[in-house]
Amino acid sequence: MRIVRLLLGLLLIPVCVALTLTAMSLLGEAQQDGSAMIPPTALAIATGYLLWIVLYYTMPRPIRTYILAHELTHALWGALMGARVSKLRVKKNHGSVTLSKTNFLITLAPYFFPLYTVLVVCGYYVLLLFYDVGHYYLFWLGLVGFTWGFHFTFTVAALSQSQEDVKTYGVVFSYAVIYAINILGICLWIVGVSHVTLADALGFFDYHAEHVFAWCREAGMMLYAYFRQ
Repeated sequence: MRIVRLLLGLLLIPVCVALTLTAMSLLGEAQQDGSAMIPPTALAIATGYLLWIVLYYTMPRPIRTYILAHELTHALWGALMGARVSKLRVKKNHGSVTLSKTNFLITLAPYFFPLYTVLVVCGYYVLLLFYDVGHYYLFWLGLVGFTWGFHFTFTVAALSQSQEDVKTYGVVFSYAVIYAINILGICLWIVGVSHVTLADALGFFDYHAEHVFAWCREAGMMLYAYFRQ
């Protein structure tokens, strides 16, 4: 299985490249909105994100808050996939949760699933059912950027250290999955806060994926011809 996961991870690398190019194309397309250089919605998210970055580097870091999100994400994804959840513990520098079963999505979920951001999004739409909170839309997007910044910085910090979650399924496969899903999330955020549509995103991805895989085929054929000599 290690070899299979390694091969799957290598196959995911071109997908990661295509998703990255798609995100860049979506950003360029979003900036072509004639109403503003930067749409107010994107500006609100960016402001929240930058506020978190400032706090992250200037204030004591809420490590236990991140550990809570990390373990709750394991528990949530485990429960959604039919696992029994028990013994959730959160301490100052580490945490744990017991699950009756696991898989790569449950294991890697804390690195690509921004729990607090999802809670902010769900909370807004629940409140929208009972109150007129539309006037606070930009403030809500600021919270989205703030919590996603929380997820991003702590994920990078966690992955910069040795993680058993990553080792369990292999470094190449784990990093490819984490990167691909995070970039996919960025693409969806761009669609959600700009005039760019989901159809545009799919079109960009199809275009970039075709060119990336064509380049991979050419590179593979060149390597094959070289080693045949």
